[in-house]
Amino acid sequence: MKVKDLPSEELLFGHFACAGCGGALAVRLALKVLGREVAVVVPPSCLLGVATFHPQMAFRVPCVNSVMPATGAVTSGLAAGLKRRGQAGVKVVAIAGDGGTFDIGLQALSGAVERGHDFLFLCYDNEAYMNTGFQRSGATPWGAATSTGPSGSRPLWEDRPKKDMLRIMAAHNIPYAATASVAYPRDFMEKVRRAAMVKGPSYIQVLSPCPTGWGYEPHLTVEMGRLAVETGMWTLAEYYEGEFRVTHRPSRRKPVREYLTAQRRFAHLTEGETERLQAEADCCR
Repeated sequence: MKVKDLPSEELLFGHFACAGCGGALAVRLALKVLGREVAVVVPPSCLLGVATFHPQMAFRVPCVNSVMPATGAVTSGLAAGLKRRGQAGVKVVAIAGDGGTFDIGLQALSGAVERGHDFLFLCYDNEAYMNTGFQRSGATPWGAATSTGPSGSRPLWEDRPKKDMLRIMAAHNIPYAATASVAYPRDFMEKVRRAAMVKGPSYIQVLSPCPTGWGYEPHLTVEMGRLAVETGMWTLAEYYEGEFRVTHRPSRRKPVREYLTAQRRFAHLTEGETERLQAEADCCR
């Protein structure tokens, strides 16, 4: 996909997101690819709060707000209704945060995927419930501080590994699933294009750094996304026709320490804990 071929029209603008919001960037890039022939479903999340509150509407495509546990059900119902009306050419796109995907919305998403409805589920993954105070989610990586992590003498931090949603979705025999990052826009937008073209459910999980929750300066959002990939803390991959493949490998891996020390949420980690994360990144090369 060439940048020069993208439309100049903006289908998400005028929102109230925090400066440097990776989630808003992810949605903007996705809509550049999807165009106007879409209807989006947005559950409670950062995106709902900054883009859909009356009297302001930042979307320039039809938007339906759902309750948090029912995003998959609302999405599949909307897709079925449009098909019944002869409007199957309109792509239904759910846009949810990691809390509404990994946790509260997982059951409805699993059911919608199992039924084989034609839709794209886009998860902008900022690795916690950022909209309501940085509570941990199933997407929070081991070692990251949150406001609700296990208590102790040190800062509250996550003591469980991040849930592997890519493999969970692939286990449903889904036509297409992928991970992406806002720091690699061509890779991300190409995956959106592929996901929109398949018939049936597709899933994309895009790493969307959050300066407020992660603890870095807003102008470093793209840098955080790049570091995640370059250090092996995040992998760009896709699942298609029953096979997994990595879509980008850094030419030179950077030490995990560079990623961790750039964010306040990892500031409490000891040398040994940093080495543990380095070992985990090394084993997945």
